[in-house]
Parts: sequence; structure tokens; C-alpha cells
Amino acid sequence: MDAIDSRTVSANGIRQRVYVGGSADGQPVLFIHGNCSAADFWRPLWRHLPDDYFVIAPDLRGYGGTEAAPVDATRGLADFADDVAAALDAVAPGVRPIVVGHSLGGGVALQFTIAHPERVAALVLEAPVSPFGFGATRDLEGTPTTPDFAGAGGGTANPEFVKLLAAGERGGDHPVSPRAVMRSTFVADPACLGDDEELLLDTVLSTAVGPDNYPGDAESSQNWPMTAPGRRGVLNALTPRWLNLTGIVDVAVKPPITWIRGDADVIVSDASLFDLAQLGSLGVVPGWPGAGECPPQPMVGQTRAVFDRYAAAGGRYREIVFAGCGHSPHVEDPQRFAAELAVALS
Repeated sequence: MDAIDSRTVSANGIRQRVYVGGSADGQPVLFIHGNCSAADFWRPLWRHLPDDYFVIAPDLRGYGGTEAAPVDATRGLADFADDVAAALDAVAPGVRPIVVGHSLGGGVALQFTIAHPERVAALVLEAPVSPFGFGATRDLEGTPTTPDFAGAGGGTANPEFVKLLAAGERGGDHPVSPRAVMRSTFVADPACLGDDEELLLDTVLSTAVGPDNYPGDAESSQNWPMTAPGRRGVLNALTPRWLNLTGIVDVAVKPPITWIRGDADVIVSDASLFDLAQLGSLGVVPGWPGAGECPPQPMVGQTRAVFDRYAAAGGRYREIVFAGCGHSPHVEDPQRFAAELAVALS
């Protein structure tokens, strides 16, 4: 499927770029991209999809061609989910899609489903953020490590990466340049990027940088590592201070869930290299108070525990692990991902 074109719509009060392609009479599939990317990050997968799918893929606010409207972190991921609902209404009113979400987009997909369970035929969640958010929790129940969720949010972003991202740096020599980060953390083997590397880097560099978008603002803390989530921007919206997606367990209509992850993911992992507690345990961030006070977040374990509750409440899910893949199995093994999507559609 190559004929996927973009259009600009006014939806939820902002200008949004939405990609649409395939057969309007076919099975609708809504794709929601992850952080520091855009809808074009799905291109390596789309080429392996049959033409009888109806693809809908918005750029989230502050990414790609969508307006960089502020993100109210106190609503968790609801700003994004509301945008997606409005974009879907604008380009394909009345459809009930399979919803495919990657990373941040997996959290948005869950938030969308909690708000509109009757509008979702099935969920395909690729390396989704934990239902308890990102960072600052210690166990499978999502217990905070500190009352102010220190160690999560906008203050945890690498300032040099943020600077280079804002500058549109395309080089790969600096260890935290956008290209280097994409090569080393978005995938397990950068060779898989192939001819798509520049296109995918374009999506990373489309990220709106600032306190209202990525990474967001921060608050000082008396707890290690002396930063806590603020109220604005993407990384704060992802924190357990504001985000809790465990309401998926209680939705009245329970779409089947396919959970896909790579076994070499270093972003969403029980030993995530983006979790300051994990970096502290490795000696990368000084002053770590130890595993008793600040253990690394068990992200994968938390997701499994919530999905087990979902199944016990009458839903069902499949957990599929791609061997040798990192954070983006749809880029690293698009043919297998397309096959798993076909199973979810059946």
C-alpha cells in the first residue's frame, strides 16, 4: 500500500494533518504514532499492507504537520485522545477501526478506548507506555516511589538531546543527536532503517520543542534526582502524576488486545535506559538512593499485570514478543507485524 496521502483538517480546535489511504470500503485501521515521531513513521509497515485496508493516521499535536497546540499534562493523554477522536470524525465519520498505537501512541490508544470503547473494534499496542505512566513507580501496582513522583517528567529529558532536536541536527556523530538516539534506541539494529532512515529522521525532527510540547516543564524536588513532573508538555502527560490507564480494565465493551513488543527494547522495558532509576542503578546518574527507595520501574510487568486484570474482567489479550527487535517492531520486522495485524483483524 503506497497510495496514502495527507490532508489537513480542523478538528478539536486545531489544524491536524491526517494520512488516509487504501479502500474506503475496507476494514478501517487507525494508526497512532509514538513520541518524537509522526505518522510517517508507519511508512515501513504500510508498504506491507493490502490495499483493502482503510488507513487513517493523524499526526499528534506538536508532531509532523499538526499544529503545536499546548499539551495540558494534567489531563494525562486526553488532549491527544480527544484530537484523535475529532480527526477520525473529520475524515471517516462513523467508522469503528482497529486502533494501532506505538509507544506514546499506545497510551493514547488506551485513553481513546477508555473514553470511547464502543468505537474500537480491536487494539494493537506496540511497545505501549505502562498503564501507570512512565517513571517513578516501584511495583506491579504502580505505587509511587515518592509523593511528588520525582524522577519522571519534563526534567528527565537529556538537555543536549533537546537542544539538538530543536536545532534540527541531522548528524550522527554526537552520541545524543536525534539520529544517534534513533539508531541506538528506536531499533535494536540500525541497519534495519535502510533507505527509510532519512524519512524516519524527518519525523523525529518534526517534534515541537518547548515547555508546552516536548519535553514539557518541570518542578524542583527534594527527592532524588531533584526534579518532578510539571503541568505542561508531553513527558509530564506521560507521568504517573497525571496518567493512569488502568480504567481499561473496567470498560463496558472490551475489544481484544494484541500486545506486541521487542525483547531488546531499551525504552519501554523493566530495565529502561530512559528511566532515571535504572540509570542511577547503573551509576550513570549520581546520587541514586538505592533499590529500596527508588527501584527501576517494572514497565513490562505492570502492563502484563493490568492486561491480566482485563482478561479476568472478561476481555482477552495476546502478548507477542519479537526476538531481536527493539522499540519499533513494525520498522524492524514489518512483514511479521503486518501478519500479526491481519490476525487481529480476523
